[in-house]
Amino acid sequence: MKKLCGLCFATAVMLTGAAAAADDAPSLEKQRNAETVCAFLKEAGVYYLATVDGDQPRVRPFGTALVYEGRLYIQTGRKKKVSQQIARNGKVEICAFIPAKKQWLRLSGKLVDDDRREAKQAMLDAHPTLKRMYSADDSNTQVLYFAPGAAATIESFGTPPVVIEL
Repeated sequence: MKKLCGLCFATAVMLTGAAAAADDAPSLEKQRNAETVCAFLKEAGVYYLATVDGDQPRVRPFGTALVYEGRLYIQTGRKKKVSQQIARNGKVEICAFIPAKKQWLRLSGKLVDDDRREAKQAMLDAHPTLKRMYSADDSNTQVLYFAPGAAATIESFGTPPVVIEL
């Protein structure tokens, strides 16, 4: 194996790290897809998040959605049971309905916790009413994004389903 000088090694590590970071960033297409799903969720106003609690499904209404750094994010509180359920099993499904359009969306995927202050603040800025209960600096605020591989389907009566990959 060829030895690299210290500067060459550091440069190689830097370039490899930059390439890996670029690979982790969502493509422009995936970002647009996340924005499409986010727009649907915002238009619906309320969506329902399903988790698993042991062998029992749990469903509750949510209303937060944000595209941040090209990924679709939602928000909850760490003290809530939903947060504990996601921590045990990150696989979730969202369902939303827009009555005026007679369209519904189902989004299945795995949620990933993002504990960065910047991500929390972006969510709070996008949903200012949350600031009454949450802060980017508290230990309760939790933002999560859908990992690559999540997929949404938009359906309506009489038209073929549209599949959107995040």
